[in-house]
Amino acid sequence: MKYSPLVSQLIKALTCLPGVGNKSAQRMAFHLLERNREGALDLSRALHDAMEHVRHCERCRNFTESTLCEICIDPKRSQSGLLCIVESPQDVVAVEQTAEYRGSYFVLMGRLSPLDGIGPADIGLDKLSGILEEEDIQEVILATNFTIEGEATAHYITDMCRSKGIVTSRLAQGVPIGGELEHVDGTTLGRALASRSQI
Repeated sequence: MKYSPLVSQLIKALTCLPGVGNKSAQRMAFHLLERNREGALDLSRALHDAMEHVRHCERCRNFTESTLCEICIDPKRSQSGLLCIVESPQDVVAVEQTAEYRGSYFVLMGRLSPLDGIGPADIGLDKLSGILEEEDIQEVILATNFTIEGEATAHYITDMCRSKGIVTSRLAQGVPIGGELEHVDGTTLGRALASRSQI
């Protein structure tokens, strides 16, 4: 079906969102036009403001409107000697929600993937190297995802840290709380057995 130019433009724009195909974009566009024009205008303003003013923290690369993010300006965090390395800002949110970690972060904004042309400089490892040399980092916690690329990235960073005499650790892997063994895949269960700890 042929839509008016502005409706077609709105539908096409909505398909830039992850997991939103043409049908979903059509439903969203018609919902906003038919039932929630005020909400759509609020969304438009929020999108515009975020795109104009949100940038990367100059130290950790997380999202912020300032030069440094809230975590990086917290002296208790920066003096902890702990640096948690994650792939994305969403990972920072996930770790923060645990309320178990009080150190600082470094956000890679991706992971090493030579097949896709993503090398060390593309994920800020040159900047990370500078942080490891200039700051009093006692331990680096690797919280990259447990994918092939995430593991390769963790291995590369481990080598960087080892060359500077910095201790590295990796998030534990294993059976989730509430999980039943019969539903856990063999790789996860094998890693859980290998990294078991005394109680």
